[in-house]
Amino acid sequence: MKAEDLMREAKEYEEQITEFRRKLHKNPETGFDLKNTVAFVKEELEKIGLKPEDCGKSGVVALIEGKKTGKVFLLRADMDALPVNEEAEVDFKSENGKMHACGHDTHTAMLLGAASLLNAHRDEIHGTVKLMFQPAEELLEGAKDMVESGVLENPHVDAALMIHIMAGMPFETGTVIVSAPGVSAPAADYFQIEIQGKGCHGSMPNTGADPITAAAHILVSLQSIQAREIGMNDRAALTVGTVQAGSAANVIPDTVTMAGTLRAFDEETREFIKKRLIDISENTAQVFRTKAKVTFTSGCPTLINDKDLSVSVSGYMKDLLGDKKAFSVAELNERGGGSASKTSGSEDFAYVSHQVPSLMLALAGGKPEDGYCYPQHHPMVKFDEKSLAVGSAVYAYSAMRWLGEH
Repeated sequence: MKAEDLMREAKEYEEQITEFRRKLHKNPETGFDLKNTVAFVKEELEKIGLKPEDCGKSGVVALIEGKKTGKVFLLRADMDALPVNEEAEVDFKSENGKMHACGHDTHTAMLLGAASLLNAHRDEIHGTVKLMFQPAEELLEGAKDMVESGVLENPHVDAALMIHIMAGMPFETGTVIVSAPGVSAPAADYFQIEIQGKGCHGSMPNTGADPITAAAHILVSLQSIQAREIGMNDRAALTVGTVQAGSAANVIPDTVTMAGTLRAFDEETREFIKKRLIDISENTAQVFRTKAKVTFTSGCPTLINDKDLSVSVSGYMKDLLGDKKAFSVAELNERGGGSASKTSGSEDFAYVSHQVPSLMLALAGGKPEDGYCYPQHHPMVKFDEKSLAVGSAVYAYSAMRWLGEH
């Protein structure tokens, strides 16, 4: 199918895709608790004749089988929102204390739109398109759950692609940035440090073992990992975001709990920092007659973009959107002299990328000068809905072209 014809058809679905997005935006759900979202997605897929199936705790999978045999291409959209109270002034504002502040409502709506496009052209599809509607991306747990539940099998997936809409990008709405080969999003680890001391009255500190003092020294010492123990090129971020201790000013508590996150673009660096985090916490606590226990609660590996897929999709996007609205990371780096290949935000599509050739695309969802100036996860963030039909076309065209060439 010609790119211009598919884009024209996508524009014909624009009103419907926008309605999907607004309904999802008004009724956000978080984590794996996506009862209404899942029901809505399955209902819309069934309306066009597909047979959605449950996958894992609350994922949805559907197949669009072409009339011609071939490989399997997976398209992924995440469905979960954030526990953020929306402050953006839009007509379809959420009122339940949750918010699609990361744009997952747009991803889901765009993939529903792509499903209609692909289903209308199944006679032209060489193989099978697998639709992956995923929960709990914000917890970095949903993709892993679906992978473990068999989303990449029956039939086996040969390649996979995801889109992430981006607010506040200095590009025209609907511009697509194709990730460079290699790592584009860091591994993430959430951790908790529990320090067990011995509580006592504040006037008699000698009778106890102060976990607050131990925690303070651990917190400061952890900063030395980045400052003195990893190289300049080993990008990483280690952050302690919460410290909880005590309830009275004149009492030394029994325990202190700290929690934070680690991000790293290299698996070797990631494992090194995790080991040093444990060593520093346990040994520093011992100095102050306390004990520390480090627990890694959740996380995901690095997101790896396949070289061949990156090159192929870069060409597809030029055909679909033109030279002025489709760029590879290499082209952007040549223009600005910097590195546009990596984002500091982690993405649990990484679990898929470690199993099959995969690719992440960024979709511009509004320029700052047009009023889209707040970043993802901000209670005031907004996305330009003119990007929605483009996203549906990008999903559909990428799958059809790749399957046709393989």
